[in-house]
Amino acid sequence: MSTQNVVQDEPEIGFEIVNRVAVVTLNRPRALNALSHDMIRLLTEAFERCQSDDAIAAVVLRGAGEKAFCAGGDIRALYDSARNDTARETPWLRFFVDEYRLDYAIHHFPKPVVALMDGIVMGGGMGLAQGAALRVVTERTKMAMPETRIGMLPDVGATHFMRRMPLDVELYAGLTGAMLSGADALAYGLADVCVPSAWLHGFAARLDALRWDASESALDGLRRVFVPPANVERDAPLEAHRAQIRRYFGAAGGVERIVEGLRQASASEWIDATLGALTSHSPTMLEVTYHALLRGRQMTLADCFRMELGIVYRTIRDGDFCEGVRALIVDRDQRPRWAPATLAEVRAERLQHVLASPWRRDTHPLADLGAID
Repeated sequence: MSTQNVVQDEPEIGFEIVNRVAVVTLNRPRALNALSHDMIRLLTEAFERCQSDDAIAAVVLRGAGEKAFCAGGDIRALYDSARNDTARETPWLRFFVDEYRLDYAIHHFPKPVVALMDGIVMGGGMGLAQGAALRVVTERTKMAMPETRIGMLPDVGATHFMRRMPLDVELYAGLTGAMLSGADALAYGLADVCVPSAWLHGFAARLDALRWDASESALDGLRRVFVPPANVERDAPLEAHRAQIRRYFGAAGGVERIVEGLRQASASEWIDATLGALTSHSPTMLEVTYHALLRGRQMTLADCFRMELGIVYRTIRDGDFCEGVRALIVDRDQRPRWAPATLAEVRAERLQHVLASPWRRDTHPLADLGAID
């Protein structure tokens, strides 16, 4: 086993080569491996190295520690950057541009990427993992896109990769930020295999012992390392509520209609939790998310990234993001002052403003994406 670090002194990104496979580790376990801008840059360098080095056949992406693959972006750092924003300077925008470029590159990476989504996987972690050729979850996986809770939309390509789910489940997960298990992820197209967490603990030794077979693809070889010989069937907890999800999230009409249907339903734990989410998250971003997810089902991956970046720009510059982060992460008073405060007050003009790109197609920061879509 040969080991080479991207940077020294407890790097935020670990890098080692095991039997022709680069093992790339998100290494901020105390922060649940949340992505800093430096991590995005280091990950980009690591993937560029893997692409250009013919001695590297594949990439494994994992998170350090026992709790998380990646809990998303470093929201507090983005908040601080946005608070120091000026009319001419948008330092936080470069984070998103670099993150989206990295995620796009993983989706189109020429060598197999394996994402080990053990533990918490949210936001930016989903952006990294959903482009992988082999997406591995476990019984410990806790997966969510909870961005509407902080005045944002599910981004990092979510408007594209969440369309693998049935529309009603996509809207339910995207609007409420509901937590999915590993079995749910497998059942609804957000994972390729669900394995026991303990099985992943010994993957390095199995990888080191792997004998590459010239008659099989690199991905097939990796499957022998990461997929257990015995397939264990797991029930998807979300299935218990699928009829309700289909009933309330399956019909057209927008978020207000969903909320009205839930209010007329008989009380239950699921109804109360779902209604609670939809009446406490940012009204504007609930409506924006609803329309963005619908649009994304008809768009290329590159166009989804371009749409998401425009929405992120609007909601950080003049939307609910800073207030949402203040209330839930900074001051923790859990009382965000959304503007507007209710779904009924969200005007069509405001919705169109947030959904409309602030850039022309040729001046968009991601204008060059999409050549191979």
